[in-house]
Amino acid sequence: MIPEHSLVVLTRNIPEKSLLAGDVGTVVHVYPKGAAYEVEFATGLGRTIGVLTLKPQDVRMIAAEILHVRSVGAHV
Repeated sequence: MIPEHSLVVLTRNIPEKSLLAGDVGTVVHVYPKGAAYEVEFATGLGRTIGVLTLKPQDVRMIAAEILHVRSVGAHV
């Protein structure tokens, strides 16, 4: 189970929110037994793009990775 306040990586595209697999978000709520997560995605300036309810297979814990920057609304 992923704990609250953890950074996670999106594992699939969510075109309706302009999110791409590989985007990084923060877990803001964990549902009982890790059945789902509320994950906030934000710009580098701190503007929230969306808070989504995601299934465990939609996110993974961040590892020792280099983060990449892209413009909000880049082609999905």
